[in-house]
Amino acid sequence: MKKKICVVVNNRANYARIKSLLIEIDKIKKFDLNILLGASAILTRFGNVDKIIKSDGLKISGKIYSIVEGENLATMSKSTGLAIIETTTYFENTRPDVVIVIADRFENLSVAIAASYLNIPLIHIQGGEVTGSIDEKVRHAITKLSDIHFVSNSRAKKFLINMGENKEKIFITGCPSIDLVKGNTKSLDKNFFIRNMGIGNTPNFNEKYMVFLQHPETTKFDTVKAQINETIMTAKYFNKIKIVWLWPNIDAGSDIISRELRKIREKNGFKNISFHKNFSPEDYIRLIYNSKCLVGNSSSGIREASFLGLPVVNIGTRQKDRERSNNIIDVPYKYQKIRNAIDKQLKKKKYSQSSLYGNGVAGKKISKILNKLLINKISTEKRLNYL
Repeated sequence: MKKKICVVVNNRANYARIKSLLIEIDKIKKFDLNILLGASAILTRFGNVDKIIKSDGLKISGKIYSIVEGENLATMSKSTGLAIIETTTYFENTRPDVVIVIADRFENLSVAIAASYLNIPLIHIQGGEVTGSIDEKVRHAITKLSDIHFVSNSRAKKFLINMGENKEKIFITGCPSIDLVKGNTKSLDKNFFIRNMGIGNTPNFNEKYMVFLQHPETTKFDTVKAQINETIMTAKYFNKIKIVWLWPNIDAGSDIISRELRKIREKNGFKNISFHKNFSPEDYIRLIYNSKCLVGNSSSGIREASFLGLPVVNIGTRQKDRERSNNIIDVPYKYQKIRNAIDKQLKKKKYSQSSLYGNGVAGKKISKILNKLLINKISTEKRLNYL
């Protein structure tokens, strides 16, 4: 009998991070891959993730609706609670042999709780990393609920062991998102910005541009407006180069960022900016690789950009203490410091490639280990391993 593996995709970044693994799992005849979509992955305003998945030849097994509108601290908590209920119902009806959850999103905490209480073995990808924001707490909470860990590097494994996890159940595989970077054609075709047309002044083919992507810092909710306006002020200064600006994720404060971005979009005061909801995982890699600099606080600036050797200006504390390569300049939300860092990075062509988050074979590694682990049922009994 095939082993039913349920992978929950809750947002556009989740899918980009795990796409290569889904493809590898789908190739194995012993496995029955179930992809469950939820949270912002099924909301049109955050991009048509379901269409991207289907275009990649993968089948979506189910959808759950759990997002409470408002994008504030209370709605994050309420959305997590609602998702626990909906995810529990799905798991109870489908009874997967194992559930895979990725990273550190509040939406994914509900997946971990539901699987754990139903005694379904839980596999966590990208545990053991360190960042700022609420993601730090969520990531480690998922770690303690998980039975098997696939981590990006040796530091992450060490941190999990220090948290009392069984070292025999921790596997260093690298990050599956690096697989896409390695295997992806990185050149832009002439129709790239026609195919991915945004609102505003989209770059022409071969025209220089930067990419801006800033998410809210949930633990500094009261300062989100001030933070984004420091970045907007910086974009205004760099009016001689095109800027491709991506919409933020669904975290508390994203509505504030979106509102400030709409102001400058509707006033049409920034002739050099185009705004975009989403790109396919491959097109996003092409987009940032061919840019002069990635500006903001996305983890892709730490992870995928390190493998690409892309100059990055990382703003604020959302990625604080995440292990990083030398391609990054860290700055606070201060206009002058952001501007100086961008000036410096624009003079840099590329940095050396880093394999800090893997060498592009994580999906294959994880699927092979899964093949061995699922010969027998994975135990859901766990305890601290300090004794």
